[in-house]
Amino acid sequence: MLDEEIKEVDLLDKNKLTIDEEFISIRPKSFKDFVGQDNVCDNLSIFIQSAKTRNDGLDHILLYGPPGLGKTTIASIVSQELEVGFKAVVAPILTKASDLASILSNLEKNDVLFIDEIHRLPMNIEELLYGAMEDFKLDIIVGEGIASRSVKIDLNPFTLIGATTRSGSLSTPLRDRFGIMSRLEFYSDKYLADIIKRTSTILNVEIIDEATIELAKRSRGTPRIANRLLKRVVDFYTVNDIAGDKIEIVDINNALNALQIDSLGLDALDRKYIFYIKDNFNGGPVGVDTIATALSESRETIEDMLEPFLIQQGLVARTPRGRVLTDIAYKHIEQFNNNKKENI
Repeated sequence: MLDEEIKEVDLLDKNKLTIDEEFISIRPKSFKDFVGQDNVCDNLSIFIQSAKTRNDGLDHILLYGPPGLGKTTIASIVSQELEVGFKAVVAPILTKASDLASILSNLEKNDVLFIDEIHRLPMNIEELLYGAMEDFKLDIIVGEGIASRSVKIDLNPFTLIGATTRSGSLSTPLRDRFGIMSRLEFYSDKYLADIIKRTSTILNVEIIDEATIELAKRSRGTPRIANRLLKRVVDFYTVNDIAGDKIEIVDINNALNALQIDSLGLDALDRKYIFYIKDNFNGGPVGVDTIATALSESRETIEDMLEPFLIQQGLVARTPRGRVLTDIAYKHIEQFNNNKKENI
């Protein structure tokens, strides 16, 4: 009977909804191998051990914080530690009730469902999730007009892990249904250096300690950026430093200078943001929408990708009247201009 009901709601091809089920090899497979976010990982390990001891499902988890800090990796590790299945989807893909029914009805007992960018769920899908998360039941409407009818689908217990860079955009009813909420923070240079060393070993390249630290300092506190920059450094090193047997600081500087990444890890767009406020508004204040229009970027890109690190580094301050550059920003501008003159 259940299979017939699911067919009536137009079961979708599962492959359209999954993302990266086979994670690339540099992703850690256990909390033991995961570097950083110690408090989050330690707490999750306790919650997982408790759930396994009780032979019960794990509470729903909300992971939030800036992008690139390991939310997807942690979700995958949770499923590995629980020894259950793992399904990952991106929230904007879920547009119809049948999308959600397709996924939830195919989860085995205590499986992990990971929804990335969960703040972008359409309201109709979010409301369907309420009952699924609380009672493991899904109520959907089949058909249209007078022929429509309500179908109740019983689901296997599951753990929903939601990831978001904008926790404040979640509705209160959805946020309240998560039993575990963990914020991921930017990484220290030490942790990033450990990640770079681990990745370099996987990539089968040698990098000296000083070069590792330099690359860590210029990775914006973000493992995803550290790993991406390391791969680009390896590209330049492979082509330009045939005689060398290890990646050194000179290789880091040559590669990152070519990529227009400065000593603090700011790229061309970051500097365009800072110089626009300095040159056009005498350091601010200026509204974020004005900045977004000037840079031809969306407001979400400015708020989610650029500003978290700039604010964390003390370069920019948010005020009721708009964004304002700090003294630290002016010192960095001066340093950047001096370095630019030296390289001319």
